[in-house]
Amino acid sequence: MAEVIIALDVPGADEARALLGRIGDLGDFYKVGLELYTRAGPDFVQELHRAGKRVFLDLKLHDIPNTVASAVRAAADLDVDLLTIHAAGGPAMLQAAADAASGTGLRLLAVTVLTSLDADALSEVWGRPAPDVSAEVRRLTGMVRDAGVDGVVCSAGEAPRVRTDHGRDFLVVTPGIRPTGTDVGDQRRVATPAEAARAGADYLVLGRAVTRAEKPGAALASVLAEVAAAAV
Repeated sequence: MAEVIIALDVPGADEARALLGRIGDLGDFYKVGLELYTRAGPDFVQELHRAGKRVFLDLKLHDIPNTVASAVRAAADLDVDLLTIHAAGGPAMLQAAADAASGTGLRLLAVTVLTSLDADALSEVWGRPAPDVSAEVRRLTGMVRDAGVDGVVCSAGEAPRVRTDHGRDFLVVTPGIRPTGTDVGDQRRVATPAEAARAGADYLVLGRAVTRAEKPGAALASVLAEVAAAAV
C-alpha cells in the first residue's frame, strides 16, 4: 500500500514543530525541502529523527557529478531515507550520485518533469515544440534506471507507465496530490490520493491539503483512509 509523506513546506523550524504537533502521531514520514533545509539545516533533520520520524530530503540536486556525489554522501551521513536529484543532470551525474549512495541505505529519486510544468511550459524550457510530457518522463526514467538510481518522482498520470516499464522494485514517488475539492495551487498535473495509489505510486507527497487544513491531523486521517480503501 502506498505511504504518505507530509511536506514540511514552512519557513522555519518553529513552524515545522508546531505543525508536527497539530498533525500528531499519524504523521511519521516528512519531506524537508529547500526552504526549511536552508533555514534549519541538518540540525532539524536530526531533530526529526530523534522524534522517531523518517525523512525525505527534497533538495533536487543538479550540479557537476563530483559536487552531487559529495552532497549525496553528506545526506547519507544524516541517515535520511530518500533524497532527490534532477534527472536533467545527465547520465554522468546520475551515475555518480548512485555510486555515492551505494551501500548507505539512502535511496535516490530522480525528478523527471516537475508537476508544475505542462507541455507548453516544458517546451519553453527545452526550446523546442511542446513535447508530450508522458513521453519525456518515460525517456528520462529510462536514463535514470540505466544509471542505477532507485526511482523517480513523477505525476500519477505517468506512474502506470513507469511501473509497467520498470517493475515493482523501482520506486515511484508522486507529488501533486490534491484530495477532491481542494485547490490545485501552482500544480498542473495533479491527482487524488486514491488515483495516485491505484496508479502504482509507492509514496504520495502531500503538502497544503494537510498542512493548511483547519485540522491537519483529521485531514491526514482522511487521506490515509482513502489510500487504504484504494488498496482493497
